[in-house]
Formats: sequence, structure tokens, C-alpha cells
Amino acid sequence: MEYFTLNNGVKMPAIGFGVFQIPKEETVQAVLDAIEVGYRKFDTAQSYQNEEELGQALKESGLPREEFFLTTKVWLSNYGYEKTQASIEISMKKLQTDYLDLVLLHQPFGDYYGAYRALVDLQKTGKIRAVGVSNFYPDRLSDLVAFSDQVPQVNQIEINPFFIQEDAVQNMNAENVLAESWGPFREGRDQIFTHPPLVEIGQKYQKSVAQVILRWLFQRGIASNCKSVKKERMAENFAIFDFALTEDDIASIQEMDTDTSLFMDHRTVEAVKLFKDFVESRGI
Repeated sequence: MEYFTLNNGVKMPAIGFGVFQIPKEETVQAVLDAIEVGYRKFDTAQSYQNEEELGQALKESGLPREEFFLTTKVWLSNYGYEKTQASIEISMKKLQTDYLDLVLLHQPFGDYYGAYRALVDLQKTGKIRAVGVSNFYPDRLSDLVAFSDQVPQVNQIEINPFFIQEDAVQNMNAENVLAESWGPFREGRDQIFTHPPLVEIGQKYQKSVAQVILRWLFQRGIASNCKSVKKERMAENFAIFDFALTEDDIASIQEMDTDTSLFMDHRTVEAVKLFKDFVESRGI
């Protein structure tokens, strides 16, 4: 396993296993399979509603807690200083742990300043080893860096070959914040797994398109999380450290950029209304 060193000295595995959209009844076995493959970084969130299952799987693995790098994310309805601190205690109980390796603020809306202060204070107590944000575009990230005492360690955003986010990544590098990709495979849409440049590069190295994408992220200095309930696919996604892309390979992938999110631009009014509706109508 390769690691990235965060701006506070904490080492984080370069590739992790995400449990987003894995049904509760499948989460324990999926995580146990991922552990057997070799994954040690696991990514969940309060809004995924499977923190308990992830915690149970880690316990059933029999491995010591310190072998894992565990990430969760605070949901909007838990923003605000006191609410955030209380929600972290609940998440730790569900995950059966007395500390978390990384906690992110899930969305850049609401009282994220109060929530972030809560994370920083919990970090000072040792309950959280690293703090960060998710889906923060350059303006919001630079705002938080400029007016907070603690620079976030990580910003987890959508990054894939059709949405390379070069400006955002360069801004994070300048702020000394590690970029972490969610949705590296674009959920299989836009024919990403059969896109000619990716297929050709994969054939050259006898690697899958998924492996090429994850290697491309790693060589850009970007951490990643990927998901599968199939053990053979988990193993495939994990095996990206025995080959290297050339500068020409990377340039070819960069040319695929459409500068278009698969989901939304978080800077729009529509995005704000959407997440407000999530909180009010769906109870999350």
C-alpha cells in the first residue's frame, strides 16, 4: 500500500473502500471481503446510514483498530458546533471506536463554520486524527482556510476523467490540502469503461480501465475511494501499484475532460435548494 502524508503528519492510504450505496444487508460481507483483499481505508458517512454495519465488519475482522484508517462525514442536519460534536459521539458508537482517523463536513452549506470548529476542537482532544471537508469548490475552501485557525487536511470532491477538476486540485495543492476523489468511475456512465483512450492505455499495461483511472488519480497526487460488492473487482481496483502511466498517457486522459459534473454544481441556487429539501423532507 502507498500512502499520502497529510498536512498534520498523519499518513492516509492512497486508495480506500467506500460503502456509499451498499445496502445495509450487504455491507458487513462486502467490508470483510475488502479487508481480506487488503483494504485498510474505509469511507462512510452519517447520511449513508450504514456506519453500524461498517463498524460490525471491522470488529468481526479481528484486526486491531489501529490497522484501519476510518473516515466518516457529518451531515447537514448535524451542522453547528454542539450538534456536530454530539453527532460524532453517535458515529463513533455506531462504528465501535473511540477515535476516528478522518472526519469531513459532507456539504458546503449551512453552518459549516460552527461544524468545522467542532471538528477542530475534537481533533485537539485526540478523538479525530484529521479533519476536512467534502464538495467544497475553490472559493468555499479558500474562504474556510482564510478565516479558520486550522487548514483542512482533506477535501473530497468528484474527480474522474470526464471531470478532472484541475483548477480545484491546483487550489488544494496551493492551500496544502489533499485532494481525494469520490466517483472516480463516474458510476459507470458516459461509457467510461469502453472509452477508447482508457481502453488503449489499459491494453498497453494489461490493466483494466478502472485500474488505469485509479492509477491516473494516484499519479496526480489524489487519494481515492472505490466501491464494489464483487470480491474480484475489489482485488482488481486494489492492484494499481505495480505499473506507472507515462506523461503521454496522463495527457491523453486529461484531454477527456468535459468540465461537467455527473451530478451538480454545488455553487448553484438549485444545489442549495436540493440539499435544503433533503434535510427537510427526507429527514437527512
